[in-house]
Amino acid sequence: MKCDLSDKRRLVVMAIGLFGMLAFLTLQFFKLQVLEGKKWEEKALRQHQFVVKEPYKRGVFYTKARFRDIDHPYKALVKDIPMFHLYVDPYSLPVPLKDEVASQLSEFLKNSKKSKGFIKEQIFKKSRSRKICMWISRELRQEIEKWWFPYARQNKLPKNAIYFLAEYKRSYPCGRFLGQVLQSVREDKDMKTGQPIPTGGLELYFNQILQGKPGKRKLLRSPRYALDRGELLEKPQHGADVYLTVDHYIQAIAEEEIEKGVKLAGAKSGRVVIMQPHTGEILAMAQYPFFYPDQYRKFYSNSNLLKETKVKSITDCFEPGSVMKAISIAIALKANKELVSQGKKPLFNPQEKLNLDKVKFPGRKKPIRDVSTARFLNMNLALQKSSNVYVSHVVQKVVDELGERWYRDQLYKVFGFGQKTEIELPSESPGFVPEIGKTYPNGRLQWSVPTPGCLSMGYNLLVNSVQVARAFAVLCNGGYKINPTLIKKIEKKDLEGNLVIQENFEKKEKVHVLDSDIADRVIESVKFSTKPGGTAFRGDIPGFTQAGKTSTSEKIQKGVYANKVHFTTFAGFAPAKSAKFVIIVNIDEPAYRFLPGIGKTHYGGKSAAPVFREIAKKVLSYMGELPDDPYGYQVGDPRRDGKKADMLKEVKELRELFLKWHR
Repeated sequence: MKCDLSDKRRLVVMAIGLFGMLAFLTLQFFKLQVLEGKKWEEKALRQHQFVVKEPYKRGVFYTKARFRDIDHPYKALVKDIPMFHLYVDPYSLPVPLKDEVASQLSEFLKNSKKSKGFIKEQIFKKSRSRKICMWISRELRQEIEKWWFPYARQNKLPKNAIYFLAEYKRSYPCGRFLGQVLQSVREDKDMKTGQPIPTGGLELYFNQILQGKPGKRKLLRSPRYALDRGELLEKPQHGADVYLTVDHYIQAIAEEEIEKGVKLAGAKSGRVVIMQPHTGEILAMAQYPFFYPDQYRKFYSNSNLLKETKVKSITDCFEPGSVMKAISIAIALKANKELVSQGKKPLFNPQEKLNLDKVKFPGRKKPIRDVSTARFLNMNLALQKSSNVYVSHVVQKVVDELGERWYRDQLYKVFGFGQKTEIELPSESPGFVPEIGKTYPNGRLQWSVPTPGCLSMGYNLLVNSVQVARAFAVLCNGGYKINPTLIKKIEKKDLEGNLVIQENFEKKEKVHVLDSDIADRVIESVKFSTKPGGTAFRGDIPGFTQAGKTSTSEKIQKGVYANKVHFTTFAGFAPAKSAKFVIIVNIDEPAYRFLPGIGKTHYGGKSAAPVFREIAKKVLSYMGELPDDPYGYQVGDPRRDGKKADMLKEVKELRELFLKWHR
């Protein structure tokens, strides 16, 4: 049979069409398999596997009992606890079973306040992954899995339709301990970086080095495998650990005693700083009312509690009051030496009788008065009785002879007032010392004619507690200005435990700013304050020598000084000639009242000095220090010997001198 021309044409067209289709399919196959092979392979893999972050551990803060046993292990103040986030894969759950699954999960999560409505809403989403609940414990996870795996097998469901991803949660097992200093981190993380968000304190200051780097893990979507298993693609890097100078035994003592002291004084709040005077290491930093890091939401959502989140020892400044008198005397003694070096006469003789009848000073409308009336005092009596008039006289002489700038430089450069201590905490206030020639926003000069007199007795300047500790350290460490610090060292280790980074903070630069003989002379004088007849006699430590000064400063309320609202301070150290620590005790607004056997409780000698005594007594015992005044005990104690006890002879002679001058 012959094919006509039209049949041949149809065959040719069909052949060309078939060839074209084959060529098109070949090209498409080449495009999909070769040109776009990687793209489609990745898309296919994404349907069956995905990559999640492998969690890391945030760095830990450690303290150590430094005086009990040098081999005593460090104590971790925070921990990262492994916990889990619960997810569901809605796509893997058949619609008829979703309501039942939601009901069962809501029963497990009732303590987490996850309602059935919320869970059901997530399960019915068109998604391969929905987060149901965060921070599930290992025990709760096991309970859920104990129900889920048999349920999934019975209903022929993929067992990875419900799965868990691990995450570390910050925990503070010591509760309130060192709370304000440590602070906390929020449960939710930064949306962009995925890093924890610190609320303040050391967690904020060292946030960068505490942070680690998450790893990567590849997970497989398969009915045969759970989704929280998979291949580790990149190991996580844990954060660096911070070792503190804080001794947890001393910190516990400080917290216990400041709480007692505040309650006994009927005060609003209180704080304590304990520092090693030769190195600047902070041994304790306590504050009452306490802050609980694991309850940060309660504190930050309540305006009345919010103020208790601050580290008030560095953020809240105060007028130091009479504790400045020890500093003023040190400056006056230094001025004596300065004048002698210039071939001039010294300003004053510490032993000589100074007439205090003159109570009006240049530039002041009101006279300066003392709490106790005395016409004649020398340096020892002035510090014992906390005389405003005496220190105002000697500081006025300093200014008259050496000038206002020289005097201000001693406060700023020698004792560090008006400048930050640079301690490792955020939001430190530098305080305030009036500047010569500068004005306030209202146009009035910061420094005027009466300013030196105010500064001499602790008014018209602002300081924080750590600054006071540093200033008193100058007196008891031989005249060195040190740098307060909370940090001993920083270490970072890899996953195998090998040390990667280590930074030591033990050797801090210190500057000699005051001759040791001047410091020793001030110590001898300030010791009278803590003995009978002194304003701080309730700060006397049985069996030990000590030196210190009280303060009772009026607080400003509504622009004026309130004579019934006070801020009290005791600044002291022990033993007096070989100080192991400096302690600063602040009591904010002790009750203005009279108690039998105690007297007016709003004075620093009644509210702050006893706290110093109790802390120092316990800390010296903990340190294993032997009494350096073995006969200096209270009346009635068989160990007491009035003839051998430190300073009792000198106190008696000073009293006789005072009576002789005032007959």
